[in-house]
Amino acid sequence: MRDELTRPLQMITPPRSRRVSLVAKAAAAGAAVALISVLVTALVAIPIAVRVSDTRARQVLAEEAQLVTEVLRNRIDRGRTADEERLATTLRKRDVEIYLIRNGVSDRAGLPESVVRQISQGHPVSRRMAIAGRLSLVEGRPIADGDGVVLTAPAATGTAWAVLKGLWLPLGAGLLAGVLAGVLLARRLTRPLRNAAVAAARIRAGDHAVRVPVEDPPEVADLASALNELAGALAVSEARQREFLLSISHELKTPLTTLRGYAEALADGVVQESETAPVGRTMIGEADHLARLIDDLLALARLDAVDFPLQVAVVDLVPVVRAVQDAWQPRCTAHGVPLRVQVPDGPLMVTTDAGRLRQVIDGLLENALRVVPPGKPIVVELTAELKGAIIQVRDGGPGFTDDDLAVAFERGALHQRYQGVRKVGSGLGLALAAGLVRRLGGTVSAGHAPEGGAALTVTIPR
Repeated sequence: MRDELTRPLQMITPPRSRRVSLVAKAAAAGAAVALISVLVTALVAIPIAVRVSDTRARQVLAEEAQLVTEVLRNRIDRGRTADEERLATTLRKRDVEIYLIRNGVSDRAGLPESVVRQISQGHPVSRRMAIAGRLSLVEGRPIADGDGVVLTAPAATGTAWAVLKGLWLPLGAGLLAGVLAGVLLARRLTRPLRNAAVAAARIRAGDHAVRVPVEDPPEVADLASALNELAGALAVSEARQREFLLSISHELKTPLTTLRGYAEALADGVVQESETAPVGRTMIGEADHLARLIDDLLALARLDAVDFPLQVAVVDLVPVVRAVQDAWQPRCTAHGVPLRVQVPDGPLMVTTDAGRLRQVIDGLLENALRVVPPGKPIVVELTAELKGAIIQVRDGGPGFTDDDLAVAFERGALHQRYQGVRKVGSGLGLALAAGLVRRLGGTVSAGHAPEGGAALTVTIPR
């Protein structure tokens, strides 16, 4: 059995679903994240790249303007000499135009009047503006007395497009990496989920020995642990149900065997006429025993039903508990068991179903009388408390061990534990009493009695 409980989970391919799988969703999410990352990077990088390119071009043109100004500082008033023409040709090869300003007048057309005027007034110029219909960088340096030099170069255009074109490769690589990462991550995460789904299907099919490997992440590990605990609890519950059914079948079989034996004896004429009345009383007693078992089983089955009948009213518990003595004194006396019933002097009013509460007390007394030896007492005590009433049934029997207290009201638990050790019932009485108390809104607990046996305490709220 231990090997079955700890054997590893065998993977079974679950039926395919038409819904989109987690792997596909994770791959799509990875691709979307990669795409958004690349686009955000582009939106940030393009303006920076354009600004850096423009700044660099301005620095280069400014350095050239400063150099040309130093070269022409002492001979600008001579007009365009052969050296100046060669310099202009050299600059033109690099798409840089040179304008010489003498006495506030440009030697070439096309230079905006605002630039000429600013240079003539002795102010340097550094800006982007349209020159001859084309966006250009303008760097001008004054010399003296309305003279100066102005260099123009086309402003860098297409930088944004160049940067964007360069993003296609990282964009594709990012998308591919995002899809691969999403698929790998999803497969890693869904493997334990698939294991859990398969295990749940096997548990549903009745295989309570299945166990799921517990692995990270923590959320998945919690799910696996919960499934393993569920499977273990179901296995224990199933074992208890089998034991309960076995014990109930034994309890039913005993009176049925007795009834069948006496019935066969009557049918065969074995029973003498003088013995007919005792045989009849025995058969009636066994039939009553069967009826009680069947009634208990039916009551247990109906306890959790919504339509379980309750007749709730305000009642005085003192006469309800006092009536117990009149009903049970003859049976206790016949067994040699002293019965003491203790109630308050005044009334004790609560809202409950008096009939069901009496059924609870009778069930607890039936359980006590079964195990209490002659000469040992049974005590039924009713006391009041601030929030309600307490009914306690104590006895001088063998009582409970500390381990018994936790399972005293579980169906068939004590029967399974003490069958063959001491006299036990079907295991239904205490479970039925606990269920009835819960339906009445109260609580029930088991403990040790000062009389030496068990103390069963029922608390009924006001």
